[in-house]
Amino acid sequence: MSSAVVVSSENLDEKQQSVSTPVVHAAEKKVNLLGMSRAELEKFFEDLGEKKFRAGQVMKWVHQYFVTDFAEMSNISGKLREKLEKICEIKAPEVVHRNYSKDGTRKWVFRVGDGEGSLVETVLIPAEDKTGARKTLCISSQVGCALDCSFCSTGKQGFQRDLTPAEIIGQLWMANYSYMEDVPVAERERTVTNVVMMGMGEPLLNYDAVLSSMQLMLDDFAYGMSKRRVTLSTSGVVPKIDQLAQDIDVALAISLHAPNDELRNELVPINKKYPLQQLIAACQRYLAKDGNESSRRHVTIEYVMLDGVNDKPEHAQQLLKLLKNLPSKINLIPFNPFPHAPYGRSSRNRIIAFQKTLSDAGFVCTIRQTRGDDIDAACGQLVGQVADRTRRAEQWKKKVAQRQEILRTQG
Repeated sequence: MSSAVVVSSENLDEKQQSVSTPVVHAAEKKVNLLGMSRAELEKFFEDLGEKKFRAGQVMKWVHQYFVTDFAEMSNISGKLREKLEKICEIKAPEVVHRNYSKDGTRKWVFRVGDGEGSLVETVLIPAEDKTGARKTLCISSQVGCALDCSFCSTGKQGFQRDLTPAEIIGQLWMANYSYMEDVPVAERERTVTNVVMMGMGEPLLNYDAVLSSMQLMLDDFAYGMSKRRVTLSTSGVVPKIDQLAQDIDVALAISLHAPNDELRNELVPINKKYPLQQLIAACQRYLAKDGNESSRRHVTIEYVMLDGVNDKPEHAQQLLKLLKNLPSKINLIPFNPFPHAPYGRSSRNRIIAFQKTLSDAGFVCTIRQTRGDDIDAACGQLVGQVADRTRRAEQWKKKVAQRQEILRTQG
């Protein structure tokens, strides 16, 4: 079987590259092993009459050496390789476009589903740290998003469908593979050091697939990532935060963006169902759940800085009061404007003043460096070429235009 995903950079522009992926033609749909957990693969091989240790062998070939051709799996018998070739495949989502930013950020556009399918985006952000070159991958969990946060471009396209485990873990597979396309198999090694479930969609609304994918990220037979280096970001689906605490130990981030219910109802509409008091209590319960590592020492608070909306001194004071009993690190995110966005980015001085208030009160507070905005890869810009099938974006743009017309006539 040929490699399910082949990405060649020959004769393609360095910054923006279109990619074609070979299509597997078969009379019957083959079983995609890419998104299977170790337990699922063990059962799969036992059902084939094989020993379950074959699962670990295949997982290492796929997730650690990035091999998709069963013929290359040299520690598996020829007979079994032939059998797998007939009934199985290892297939990541099709890459239809990729962009590499001048600052090292990489973005991929994947096609998921049959036929024309749907498009989702994934972003890799490199950053130097004391341990070496950190590479953080922002992974999508859904096509579009149902939550419609008012400052997020992704939400304006509406929700189309959940991604499967293979479509989720395939984003991590491709990001790693992109650094070793021409590296001999024996010399390949995993490159992505951190994963954040922070791309398109609300991860906790695609719970089972996201959980399965994160378990693969942590599995020593797959990516073997530290629990502290896998982060799930949620807008605040309280019951699922409690379920997550029971099922897996990963870092938790909250897309907060407002320090009071009135403002958060406007910016993050799910707050109307799960207001701040319930959300903070769920975060406290999550931290109280024992884990084997220190991934639950604190919750990361994500706070996008919107000019004149949530960046005033009184908002900083409200945030201090809200978080006083919640061990937290706060990440201030400069807003990244998109077409027809009703908000502007807070000034640098306003962001620094906001940070100082929080830091002086004893919180660890950082300002996120904007990366990849030349390829629409910065936070809040994960919309790109995704089709708007719900007409939400069209309706929203019309609403913005009407608001602007009212302001013009009144002014």
